[in-house]
Amino acid sequence: MAGAVLESGDQGRWRLSGELDFGTVSGLLKESRAGFSDVDVIEVDLAGVTRADSAGLALLVEWLRAAERIGRPISFVNMPAQMQSIARICGLDDILTSSD
Repeated sequence: MAGAVLESGDQGRWRLSGELDFGTVSGLLKESRAGFSDVDVIEVDLAGVTRADSAGLALLVEWLRAAERIGRPISFVNMPAQMQSIARICGLDDILTSSD
């Protein structure tokens, strides 16, 4: 199992890379909690995601909920085609790819 890395950039921009699966998402969720609350706007760049399953999609949905709870807009950019397909099948593509 490969790992996943969440890197903080400037002004609420984050870069996510690696595999998003049941083995990696809980660590990413814990890691993101403090950092997301410290910024006004959250943008997660998914260009570095090499593979994702339903757990990866669940992570994005949880980030949406967390951002809403703390009153921050969040967007996901450069979502890989595989994740877009999973989101579309689950009926989540509109909320995950819409821009604020």
